Amino acid sequence: MKKLFSLISILFIILIFIGCGPSAVVVRTRPAPPYYARPISPGPEFVWVEGEWARQNHGYVYRQGYWTRPHARYRRYEGGHWQHRRGGWYWAPGHWY
Repeated sequence: MKKLFSLISILFIILIFIGCGPSAVVVRTRPAPPYYARPISPGPEFVWVEGEWARQNHGYVYRQGYWTRPHARYRRYEGGHWQHRRGGWYWAPGHWY
């Protein structure tokens, strides 16, 4: 009985780790962002957040950038970027720091 419990526990842990694996969508070629003019800043306290690629189905769609006030704890925004992975490219989203 103890061996069965150990086996079930190990299988459960393995299934959890499989479910927590990378969830990025990989594409063969990096899409080029569409061109659009950046609007004028609404004020000196605003930060520009660059456009990002968002996962949709088995690919990516582009979301335009926008002006926003920084978060209370974070003052700078680092934009996302494409990273090469075996078999293609995936988008690493931007973040505040």
